[in-house]
Amino acid sequence: MNFLKNNIFIILAFALMFALSFIDMASADDVMFHAKTKAVDVFKAVKIIVFVIGGFGLIALAFQAIFGKVKWAWFAGLAFGLAVLAAAGSIVNYATGATANDDSEIDLDDSFS
Repeated sequence: MNFLKNNIFIILAFALMFALSFIDMASADDVMFHAKTKAVDVFKAVKIIVFVIGGFGLIALAFQAIFGKVKWAWFAGLAFGLAVLAAAGSIVNYATGATANDDSEIDLDDSFS
């Protein structure tokens, strides 16, 4: 541990030099495009999983609400949350000004269509 404390600036300088040696291999636009692509892919995959689990939750809450075990507001809250999640792609596209015709942007599809 003393080695790290005594040589922290040398280690940081080598790490910076190592990082700067690879900077010409990846431009910032390319890295951000790939990060955005991966984030959209993860969002779409998670959205499908949430829809499946939320669908089972809606059925369970409906039966429990019919028999008086839970409030109908819980069912309505889950249904509204799933509707917002379904429209999340359109909401993000509207907020960012992205259009479906713009090839440079990644289009988040909504689940209503």
